[in-house]
Amino acid sequence: MKRSFYLKLASDNMRKNGKTYTPYLVTCILTVAIYYIVKSLSLNPGLGNMVGSTYLNETMFLGSCVIGIFAFIFLFYTNSFLMKRRKKEFGVFNILGMEKKHISRVLAWESVYTALISLVLGLGLGIALDKAMYLVINKVLGGESPFGFFLSFEAIRGTFALFAVIFLLICLRAVRQIHITDPIALLRAGNVGEKEPRTKWFLALAGVLVLAGGYYIALTVKNPIASLVLFFVAVILVIVGTYLLFTAGSIALLKSLRKNKRYYYRTKHFVSVSGMIYRMKQNAVGLANICILSTMVLVMVSSTTSLMVGMEGAIGQRYPADVMVYFSPGGPEGNPEGVEAVRTLRRELGAQGERETVYRYLAFPTLRDDDEFVVSKAYALDVLDDINNLFLITLEDYNASMGEQRTLEDGEIFLYSNRGDFDSPTLRLMDREYRVKGRLDSFVGNGIVAANIASTYFIVVPDVDALQEIYEEQKAILEQYAGEIRQVYGFDMEAEREEQNAFCNALRERLSQSQISASVEGKAEARTSFLGVYGGFFFIGIFLGTLFVIATVLIIYYKQISEGYDDKNRFEVMQKVGMSRDEVKASIHSQVLTVFFLPLMVAGIHVAAAFPMISRLLELFNMLDTRLYVACTAICFLVFAGMYVMIYGLTAKTYYRIVSR
Repeated sequence: MKRSFYLKLASDNMRKNGKTYTPYLVTCILTVAIYYIVKSLSLNPGLGNMVGSTYLNETMFLGSCVIGIFAFIFLFYTNSFLMKRRKKEFGVFNILGMEKKHISRVLAWESVYTALISLVLGLGLGIALDKAMYLVINKVLGGESPFGFFLSFEAIRGTFALFAVIFLLICLRAVRQIHITDPIALLRAGNVGEKEPRTKWFLALAGVLVLAGGYYIALTVKNPIASLVLFFVAVILVIVGTYLLFTAGSIALLKSLRKNKRYYYRTKHFVSVSGMIYRMKQNAVGLANICILSTMVLVMVSSTTSLMVGMEGAIGQRYPADVMVYFSPGGPEGNPEGVEAVRTLRRELGAQGERETVYRYLAFPTLRDDDEFVVSKAYALDVLDDINNLFLITLEDYNASMGEQRTLEDGEIFLYSNRGDFDSPTLRLMDREYRVKGRLDSFVGNGIVAANIASTYFIVVPDVDALQEIYEEQKAILEQYAGEIRQVYGFDMEAEREEQNAFCNALRERLSQSQISASVEGKAEARTSFLGVYGGFFFIGIFLGTLFVIATVLIIYYKQISEGYDDKNRFEVMQKVGMSRDEVKASIHSQVLTVFFLPLMVAGIHVAAAFPMISRLLELFNMLDTRLYVACTAICFLVFAGMYVMIYGLTAKTYYRIVSR
């Protein structure tokens, strides 16, 4: 046969199967475009001139890696839907005399067409939108909009190479399936899966236990350090549990519905439940994928959005004043020479401002055991959840910094916690017992402590002697790991960002010349890195969320198309034995509603269970506004649910048109 025959047959096949091929091509084009955009942004030299460029470049690079891995898995998965619909067609070709090597050539040319269309249109769309995405990032980060157009040939080569390999492997897999399957099996491929599956109670129970284990980790971990370590363990358990429950648990559920005579022996329920039982083995994997992708979209978009929206609050937590100077070591008497040097420079440069704060503090790590804080050098992995910091300040410094007139007797303390609860009336520390006179609603700011990922308990002790005693005892135990008594001096400035940055640089130079050991932190300087980190996470979250939504829509669409063709003959038989078109439509809606919204409901449960752990992880980025995260999660879920309902309406109509022809 001439090569032109294969070229024409391949193009005709794609055109005739447009209902299944077009969504696949659109998805390939969008995936290529998204990958190119993120890859190009990671290589754009203009990012180097933006605030937080280092973090932004790294985040974009990691995002491109994640998108590449996801594209590989997802395009293989969606192509399997195409192959299922096409196997009968290839079986007819084989029966009519076309050899398998000829069918392989047709498949090869279809893959070439798919790759060319996807790469040309995907790269074209990506190049067209790349500048727009760069300008959006630049606008969010507060930069100046540059002129000119950046075209990354490295990103083009990388995108072309990645997707060329993906399409080649997809083609080889399809050819292999054709060669190892006999013609009769190809003709019957569309009807595979009609045997009623057995109820696998062991797998269903295992799914419940594995999912419960993931939920338990997410709900019980209180410390951000432990959350970071156990996050991926919980994710894997939830994914495995979801697949087991959908594949084994769904069959058990449907068979339970069949045993319920009042529910089952109704026209629409009888047809839908019996049909779903026979196809649930292949149905369940798609539903589990939809559930997992939906969960990923909701978690990713809600968390990155809350980070971006709550950025100013996080900066305020980490940097309680415009300029913070930490003197080390300060000792019980503090560092009056260093404080005076800062004040002198402020007068010289006219750095006016309000709310000056000066205090001494001692901070060191402990292990909490109920009302006791144990000081030890041994921090094992199994006690990460119990690691806490103690932050001690004298009553004199606390009253001066907070503008209060509180009093304490010997053995009494005031207590404040930024992340944990402490309800005991007493607190034990290194063989000493203190009576908690009161719990504070707020505490003097300290950025270094706020940056620590462990929970912190702030303690006000009666005087400097009590502070010194605690210092000496923890020093004897922790040795080189012990905390030091330091002094902090913070103040706000009535100046623009450039002036604040210049003052911080001048202050560092002055302290260095005076040989005063101190670290200087500026809120204006920090906003740069925060924008880079939060902005990068936000845009990667949006890109990945968009890609996962596209994947969800396509899986749902192919699922409905596939089931529509599988159910067509069955509903024709039902109509011939007396079932009206209205009853067919009612049965369709019952079948789709019974299963279609199950992934969304389970995804909502997953997100709710993951909420405590995700909120702990957000604390690592100084995101402590739980209400904001709740609001972002609720809004994201409502928006996604609205999209889900729209997809349901469209796919249900497509399904009905197929089965009612």
